[in-house]
Parts: sequence; structure tokens; C-alpha cells
Amino acid sequence: MKNAPLAIKFLFSLAFLFLFSNQANGQILKKLAKKAEKAAERTVERRVEQEASKKTDQALDSILEPGKKGKQTKSPVPSEENPSNVDKTDSGPNSSDTQNSETPNTSASNSAREQIKVYSKFDFVPGDKLLFFDDYKNDFIGDFPSKWNTDAGGEIVTIGESQQRWLELKSGYSIFYIPDVPQLPEEYTVEFDIAAIGLDRKTSSTTKLAMYISDDENFKKGDNYAYAEIPFCQYSAIGITIENHINKKRLIRSTVKADLRDEILDYPHIAIAVNKQRYRLWVNEVKYIDVPRLVPTGAILNTIKFQANGFQDGKEKVFITNLKVAEGGVDLRRKLLSEGKVSTNGILFDTGSANIQPQSMGIIRQISQVLQQDTAINIKIIGHTDADGQEETNMTLSKKRAEEVMKALISIYNVAPERLTAEGMGESQPVGDNSTPDGKAQNRRVEFVKQ
Repeated sequence: MKNAPLAIKFLFSLAFLFLFSNQANGQILKKLAKKAEKAAERTVERRVEQEASKKTDQALDSILEPGKKGKQTKSPVPSEENPSNVDKTDSGPNSSDTQNSETPNTSASNSAREQIKVYSKFDFVPGDKLLFFDDYKNDFIGDFPSKWNTDAGGEIVTIGESQQRWLELKSGYSIFYIPDVPQLPEEYTVEFDIAAIGLDRKTSSTTKLAMYISDDENFKKGDNYAYAEIPFCQYSAIGITIENHINKKRLIRSTVKADLRDEILDYPHIAIAVNKQRYRLWVNEVKYIDVPRLVPTGAILNTIKFQANGFQDGKEKVFITNLKVAEGGVDLRRKLLSEGKVSTNGILFDTGSANIQPQSMGIIRQISQVLQQDTAINIKIIGHTDADGQEETNMTLSKKRAEEVMKALISIYNVAPERLTAEGMGESQPVGDNSTPDGKAQNRRVEFVKQ
């Protein structure tokens, strides 16, 4: 029995070791489980990032190179850019004529033609006298744009590898505005592109971007104003809210039914036409708002303001670029019939290319309606460029652009080919100063002359 205490000690030691081993194994298993869980989370995050990046690339392509759907390697995260870099992917109305890509891209051409067909019923006609345009080319990345003002902040950024510049609007009730349009005319148009990042099913129904036309030069709504709010909510179709105040009194407030959940993820183009009191708004090719008496009259409306509301800081972000304000947007049909000639800067082409940007189809559609109404009319189409680049290259480019407009009239609107001729004048007939961006924008135009 002398060995009994030793046996008991031995058994106790085994039990202790067994228990300790189980606890140790349990701790190891828990650690492994946590690592596996984190690895799974990282995998899911990478997949989400890849899908988000893919979606963002497609969306950026639809803005920066309309109709082009080829794969890119871009990140959806805004990043700072070396200010010395030059952006060569412009698509705004102030883009240069100097780049001339001769490399054929069949899939891109087919997609562009499909885009043109989608926009064939688009009836927006942009103004043809430029009042204001900003794509932030003359500002530094990380700064707030010099032509604007704010009481909150904001900064110019790039998105992914593209050098297109965007103004990131900070969320809140602070207002961003353009102070250098002294008085808006009775008839004008406003256009801009929107980008949104970080939206998901939890994005609030209050997440919106409002654009005001106001008589207040500071940071208030004003005594007289009209505005529309673009919704960013993803879990429900919120609709577009419109409102006006005339002499401090609200007369109209309504939410118009609209499901923009897909559009808002694909970097939409917003177009607004003001014809005296009438207010119309398009998102891409679709007109959602048409109110005959929304805009105040009798007041000096001189400010355009943007207000981002409801965006979660650090997660949901909203950007705008290519803001264009132009006088006009009038009925070109009546002008062509009465004067025999119209000139427009509203037909836009890809930089250095004859590819028509789809949002230009409203003007071409109006010209087709003149030809359909009066079958005795023939039209000469004349293309013009600015003076950037070689004179010979610009002459060729201007003719190609006129020919593309002619092809659109024939293939989309079934105009008889014998009723149309195309001619290019290059840089030989400027109407603006080619040493200034605004002058160059005026010189890039298309003329329609009744024969």
C-alpha cells in the first residue's frame, strides 16, 4: 500500500494534464476560429471591393468615355493626384479638340451606337451661350475650387486612376454656390455629372443632393427660390422632391415618383432647362420633372447652390463635375425656319473624335423634326473646331463631325440622304477668342444652314 499515494499522485497529475491540455486546445481552437472568421471577412471584403471597383469602372466609362464598356483597372476610392499631371480623358463641353484617336474599337463603337439609340427620344436642348463652366482643371487637387464659395468645406479629388476631377461635397446643411453669374437670364440650362460612392441598402432615405436657383448671394435659401432634390437611397424608390418660394411664401412642394436607384450608382448626367417659369429636369435620357410655373419671376435670381444632406461621413460620398450653365435652350426649330440658319455648341463629341455624345441627341432630333415638317427643305451641316492642334487635323476632324451628325439624321431619324450635305471648316471661322477656354468652347460648334 506504500505505492498508493504515488498512484494517486500519478492519476491526479494525469487528470491535471488532461484538463490543462483540453483548455489549451480549446484556446487554440478559439484562436484558429477567430483567425478563420477574420480571413473570411477579409475575403468577403475583397470580393465586395472587387465588385464595387468593377461597378465604378463601368460607371466612370459611361461618363468619361460614353459608350465604352471595356474593362479598366481603377479603384473606386478617391485619391489625391500630383497637380502636375494632365487630365486627358475629358468629356465636358470645354474639352479640347487636340486629341485624335485613330485606333478603331468595334465594341466601343457598337455600344456608342446603342447609347445613341437610347437617347434618340431625348428632348433636352442645351443653351448655346456659355455663362459658366467648371471641371476644376485650373485648381489644385485637395483645394476648394476658386470660382465657388462655401461655409463648410469641400475639396477637389480624382476617382481611381482617372484624372477627371470632381468636387466632393461635404454632407450637412452648408451650401456651395457659384457667385460669378450676376443674373440668370429668363431661359438657360444647367448640366452636371454626379458620382456617389459608399451607398448600400442602409443608405438613408434622407440622403439627397439639392440644387437651388436662388436670389440669395450668401448661404441662405433666399426669399425667392426653386429647387429639386436627387435621392440616393437604395432600399426604396424615394422620388424627386421639388419646391419653390415666391416672396417668402411656399407655393409648390411635391415629390414626383421616380426610381433612380440604379441610375444614381452609374454616375448620371443631370440636365435642367429653365424657360421663364417652366422647370424641367432630366436624369440621363429620361425627363422626370416638367412644371410650368415653378421658377419665381420678378426677382433677381443670381445664385446656383448645391446642398448635400444625409450622407454618412467617411462612408457615403457625393461628387459633382462638368458644371455647365448656358443661356438659351430655346426652340431651334423655329429659329431655323425663321432665320434659315442655327449654330449650336450643344452637340458634344468625345475629345479629338467624331463620336457624338448621346446627350446631344435633343438638338439633332429637333433638326430632324424641321426636315419632317417641310419636305422641301435641304440642310447643310458645317463643323467647326477651336485652334488647338494642327490646322489640317482640325479641318479633317470638323468634317468628320459634320458627317457623323448627318449619319445620325439618316440612320436614327430616317432623313433621306440626298437632303443633307456635310462640310468642315476646321478652325478657320472662329466666333470666340481661342486663347481662352470660353472662347474655345464657343468655337467648337455645329451649324445647320437651310438650302
